[in-house]
Amino acid sequence: MGDWGRAEYLARQGIRDRRVLAAIGNLSREDFVPAGERDAAYQDVPLPIGHGQTISQPYVVALMSEALRLRGCERVLEIGTGSGYQTAVLAMLAREVFTVEIVPELARPARRLLHRLGFSNVFFKEGDGSLGWSNAAPFDAIIATAAPEDIPRELLRQLKPGGRMVIPVGATNETQELLRIRRGQPGMLPRVERLLPVRFVPMTGHGLAPA
Repeated sequence: MGDWGRAEYLARQGIRDRRVLAAIGNLSREDFVPAGERDAAYQDVPLPIGHGQTISQPYVVALMSEALRLRGCERVLEIGTGSGYQTAVLAMLAREVFTVEIVPELARPARRLLHRLGFSNVFFKEGDGSLGWSNAAPFDAIIATAAPEDIPRELLRQLKPGGRMVIPVGATNETQELLRIRRGQPGMLPRVERLLPVRFVPMTGHGLAPA
C-alpha cells in the first residue's frame, strides 16, 4: 500500500511535481526502515537505518527529486543507496538509476528489497561513491544523499553538459546547504543554486578533492 496521505501532505508543503508526488504515493516508507522504526515511518523526519546512516525525511527526498527536474528519459547517478528509498523514487522518475553505496551491510539488503519490489532499471555498485561510476558516465543527473565538505570534482566531471546535480555540501559540525549545480558547456563554469539549509551524514571516500 502506498503513502498517498504523505503525497498529499508534501503537496501542501509546496512540492509541485506530480510525478514526484505519484512516486512517493506509490511507495510505503515502512518497507525501507528497520523493524524498530516502522511506527515512526509515517512521520516527516529522518530515521536511523544502522551503520551510522539515516533515511532522509520524505520532504527532503521529494524536494531533491523535484530539483533534478526529471522527465523519464534520464540516466541518474545516486551516491548513497542507504535503505533504497530515494533510489526507488528515482527509479520511477528516470529511465535508469546507477546507485553506489560504500557500506555493504546497507547495499546488499537494499538491492534485495528493490528487486523484490520489481525495480528492474536500477544498477548497483558497492564502493566509494565520491568517485562516482566512471564506466557508466556521463549522467543526465546526479544526486547525493551524504554531504562532502566541497563539491567533488569527479562527480562534476561525470555529469553531462547541461546536467543537474543535487547535493548537500558543508562540514558536519556546521550548517550544510543543499545545492543544485548545473554543469555548463565545455569551458564554462557550473551554475550553483542554494536550495535550503540541511543536515546530512558526511560523505566518505577518496574522491573528495573540491571542484
